[in-house]
Amino acid sequence: MKLAIAYPPIHSEKGVPLLSQNRQFQWFNAATYIYPVVPACAATMAAKAGHDVAWLDGIAEGWTDEEFIARAVAAKPDLMMIEAKTPVIKAYWKWIGRLKEELPGTKVALVGDHVTAKPAETFEKCAVDYVLTGGDYDFLLLNLLAHLEKKTAMEPGVWRRDGKEVHNTGPFVCDHPLDKMPWIDRDLTHWRLYSEKNGNFRRTPGAYIMAGRDCWHGKCTFCSWTTLYPNYRQRDPVDAADEIGNLIEKYGVREIMDDTGTFPVGKWLETFCTTIIDRGYNKKINIDCNMRFGRLRFEEYSLMKKAGFRFVLFGLESANQATLDRLNKGLKVEDILAGAREASRAGLAVHVTVMFGYPWEGPAEIGRTVELARELMIRGYAHSLQVTLVIPYPGTPLFNECEAGGMLATFDWDDYDMRRAVMKSGASEAEIKMAIRKVYRSYFHPSALWYRFVHAEHLGDDLRYYWRGVFRIAGHLRDFGGRR
Repeated sequence: MKLAIAYPPIHSEKGVPLLSQNRQFQWFNAATYIYPVVPACAATMAAKAGHDVAWLDGIAEGWTDEEFIARAVAAKPDLMMIEAKTPVIKAYWKWIGRLKEELPGTKVALVGDHVTAKPAETFEKCAVDYVLTGGDYDFLLLNLLAHLEKKTAMEPGVWRRDGKEVHNTGPFVCDHPLDKMPWIDRDLTHWRLYSEKNGNFRRTPGAYIMAGRDCWHGKCTFCSWTTLYPNYRQRDPVDAADEIGNLIEKYGVREIMDDTGTFPVGKWLETFCTTIIDRGYNKKINIDCNMRFGRLRFEEYSLMKKAGFRFVLFGLESANQATLDRLNKGLKVEDILAGAREASRAGLAVHVTVMFGYPWEGPAEIGRTVELARELMIRGYAHSLQVTLVIPYPGTPLFNECEAGGMLATFDWDDYDMRRAVMKSGASEAEIKMAIRKVYRSYFHPSALWYRFVHAEHLGDDLRYYWRGVFRIAGHLRDFGGRR
């Protein structure tokens, strides 16, 4: 069968949609493209099963609507899979209508956290044929292709249109063995599109992998991916190291971002790091990953540094213990400063994410988070940061809590794009955006600049990275410059 993995372009004065492989959607003034690992796995497995696969990322390619349609018509897919998210779901409902006009013989399947939370809504709003719920939609897509081709039974988690009726095969499951997956076909999935314009990469070209799905904590109430991956699984650490070796030797990749929700720890981490070191990959590549405060010791961070890890991303979210408890972060405020200090002392570049706009936080609580985030930057414990408005995506415990408590200001999904507060808050939107800008400005504090300068390891790469960072921060300051 002919399959297309597609991201129809979405043009907006707000900027470029950060859609693919993303837990928190934003519009960016500075174009950023994240390599969509799970859709790439879907494309790879489908191709290995003998299907003809087209990769049509109209967003990363910068195509016009007409250019995307022309390529879709030329591909003539029997089935097209599209990853959607709450802030663009209405745009993709419209796109499906147009695709049905241009390609009446093509079936369309939507995937992602929004349609997992609200599959029936999408069938009511557009002419979609299938919704593949849950996070293992790469496996579900392969099963759907087999069903369409050979009439095999569909796995749990598939919603389908049958005339005027909608049926489903029951709740999705996430029990597919990751060790049996092939390595991603990087050429098929146009990996170069995502290898340069990405704020995580200091050294380019860069590439993404995932050592697991998704987070071994998996309880944060705001994270939409906890709804996609209710049980954590990880690949064999040696296989993950093998894939990195392939990316180094075959593609000349210089930096790897592992996008597992939280990177594996314990014996897995030790085996992975020693394998990387024994093979000498640590001398050829940098590795970045997501981690949680309060889990690793200085010795483990030091082993990661020796293995070539450069950048470690932590979710700070708030400096208020009551908020951390309410979000089910499983974290103490004191762990934040200590963890950032130890990771930084080991030589790792610490990146923290901060969120504002919780309904129960007022100016005083916001101020504490601003001060902690700035302290981390100024003292050199954090190298970079990302600051956003908290968005309660449908399906998450936070959304359910806000909906039940009357704390949602809007149900217009277009508004769930971090450009405005969608929860009724104890602080004004202007106060929240001012706090975001104040934290971002700490990037330019003399002490923070000095820290980055004295810890430069590859001067040419570092200077280019910092220069790009100036434009990214300037873009973020514009993103949160006022009401949109």
